[in-house]
Amino acid sequence: MSNQFGLLKERRFAPFFGVQFLGALNDNVFKQALVILLTYSTASYTTMSTDILQNLAQALFVLPFFLFSATAGQLADKFEKSRLISITVFIELCCMALGAAGFFLHSLPLLFAALFLGGVQSALFGPVKYAILPQHLKESELVGGNGMVEMGTSVAILVGMMLGGWLVAQEGWGVAAAAVVTMAISATGFLLSRLIPLAPAADPQLQINWNPFTETWRNFKFMRGNRTVFLSVLGISWFWFYGSIFLTQFPNLSKDILSGQESVVTLLLIVFSIGIGVGSLLCERLSGHKVEIGLVPFGSIGMTLFGVDLYFALSAHIQHAPMALAAFLQDAGHWRILADLFLIGLFGGFYIVPLYALIQIRSEPSHRSRIIAGNNILNALFMVAAAGIAIGLFSAGFTIPQLLLATALMNAVVALYIYRLVPEFLMRFIVWLLIHSVYRLKKEGLQHIPEEGPALIVCNHVSFVDALVVMAACPRPIRFVMDHQIFRIPVLNFVFREGRAIPIAPAKEDPALLEKAYDEVAKALEAGDLVGIFPEGRITDTGELYPFKKGITRIVERTPVPVVPMALKGLWGSFFSRKDGPAMTKRPFRRGLSSRISLAVAPAVAPAAATPEALQEIVAGLRGDNR
Repeated sequence: MSNQFGLLKERRFAPFFGVQFLGALNDNVFKQALVILLTYSTASYTTMSTDILQNLAQALFVLPFFLFSATAGQLADKFEKSRLISITVFIELCCMALGAAGFFLHSLPLLFAALFLGGVQSALFGPVKYAILPQHLKESELVGGNGMVEMGTSVAILVGMMLGGWLVAQEGWGVAAAAVVTMAISATGFLLSRLIPLAPAADPQLQINWNPFTETWRNFKFMRGNRTVFLSVLGISWFWFYGSIFLTQFPNLSKDILSGQESVVTLLLIVFSIGIGVGSLLCERLSGHKVEIGLVPFGSIGMTLFGVDLYFALSAHIQHAPMALAAFLQDAGHWRILADLFLIGLFGGFYIVPLYALIQIRSEPSHRSRIIAGNNILNALFMVAAAGIAIGLFSAGFTIPQLLLATALMNAVVALYIYRLVPEFLMRFIVWLLIHSVYRLKKEGLQHIPEEGPALIVCNHVSFVDALVVMAACPRPIRFVMDHQIFRIPVLNFVFREGRAIPIAPAKEDPALLEKAYDEVAKALEAGDLVGIFPEGRITDTGELYPFKKGITRIVERTPVPVVPMALKGLWGSFFSRKDGPAMTKRPFRRGLSSRISLAVAPAVAPAAATPEALQEIVAGLRGDNR
């Protein structure tokens, strides 16, 4: 599979990437210029407290997402998307012109009006931004594409924050330059938008409901119809709550807690943004070109741990006189704070990219834009709530470090709640952790697994974790048929149950369970699922293949589907195998903490040719001498 950076050479992705990059860049040039002016030159604009002012500005920017996202989602489903993108970029140009007037006139109302209208433009762009990706990218490219978008957004934030902060710091001409630069970026984005390939309307006959409140309610009802998608949307919205609280406090954190000058604010934002960008790019490598939701719990764990550590790092900070960037970096204590911010961003990338990709692939195409619009509405509600909660906690006497600690602890509670409601996240995390800690998995021939439609997977049976290894490697979910005793093993039972495994027993032991298993296999294949079996009927205790049983023939005769042979290599002798005695009784990791294993896949065999003997010969050839 091609590297995600190869998408930048494709017209189906590159112009869109450029437009969204420039849009995010422009937003942050303007917002950072405004934030710095309000933080360090507050008296020139208003008598309000800077703590209140910063959170008020954040609320004004996100409020339009709540008010206009429902309409934006309908427009994105009804009309061709490349034209809508051009229209939204032109609106951005108008917003920047209003902001330029506010800068020149030192008018806080005009600046806040431009900020609000910029939020309107972003609300209109949001549903198109994420709904166009599945139309131009293959499913195997979605994680990489979303990672590139999130990375691009992070880099744009980084560059925009630096540029906006640097411009307004220039005496005399800086504010005017900020106004000119923001308009120039918008004009460039508009020209680039004309190169985006057409993306046909998903539902051209849709009747627009212009009432944002009834349409918002309708979107929520539709989202709730797909439980996994709805809870993924809640997870994304929580991420924006978490990130909004952290980002909004950076200016005053720098000024009042760290005693840093304007350049230190920019440094904090740079480190945080680089973390998100790196985490977003690593998602493709860590997920193996598929939507790996096991990364989501991994991300939430890191966001909590390093959020808590940031509190203790800030508590250990020694007060000093205001210092510039060079002096700030010479203090070793500040490096721990920067490391925490980078790692929060890194794990945030692991958390958010799979959730966006999951919504894109599991949403009904005709309603995808409206679901993303509903996501944006909830994001807005959570960010407005974040601003309100931050204002309330400040009024109650909380300090900035205490607010950040409370947010990190709330993250743990919210994450546990979501994973309890959708155990699939934790199941995939356990599988992902197994393959990326205990084993290093090499994959060969995965292209032979059908991208859609039913198929029967057959594989040799070496250990108790064979099904987990195959599940981790396969780009599609597999429903495994497995011995009922293995199915009931503690801890593994949770994974098998949530993976909808099908327990089976020998006829002499439980004939009713045997027949029920065959019926369930037939239903799964008729529904278009992948079903996996271990035709030896038992885990090897010699390292060699046992004869494949006749159950394969019974399955394909009842439901003729392609049969895909696989072979696991390298698991014989592991802690979970039966070499040198019963499994899981030997010393763990005696072959090292990360053992090399591999999974080889052969081309599918037609149902008529899928005899046990023929399939065993193929699997034996795939395995070779590596057991």
